[in-house]
Amino acid sequence: MANSRRGEIDAIIDGKSYTLCLTLGALAELESGLGASDLVALAGRFEERRLSARDILRIIACGLRGAGHQLSDDDVAAMKVSGGLAGYVRIAADLLAATFGEAPEENTSNPPKP
Repeated sequence: MANSRRGEIDAIIDGKSYTLCLTLGALAELESGLGASDLVALAGRFEERRLSARDILRIIACGLRGAGHQLSDDDVAAMKVSGGLAGYVRIAADLLAATFGEAPEENTSNPPKP
C-alpha cells in the first residue's frame, strides 16, 4: 500500500497493483532522460503539461523503479492500463502530484479541541 507522505501512489498496471515513487534517484534518471538541467527545469517541464507518450512512459517507468520494481522502459511500454491513454496520463499525473505537490495539512492541535 502506498504511503502518500513518501510521495508514493498505487496503480493497477497489467492487472496487477504496483506502488510507484519518484525517489531522488528516479528524479535524477528523469532529469537525464528528459534533458532537464535540474529539478526546477524538470518541474517546469511538467507544469507546461506538454508531455509526449515517451515522457509519460519514462515517468511511470522511473516511478516503478523508484519503488523497487526491476522493470525496463521496454517492459513498461508493453504493459497495459485500464482506460487506455487516459489511464497512463492519470498515473503519471498522480505520481507527479504526489512528488511535487504540497503535503496534506495536518491537525496540529493535540488533543483536538472539544
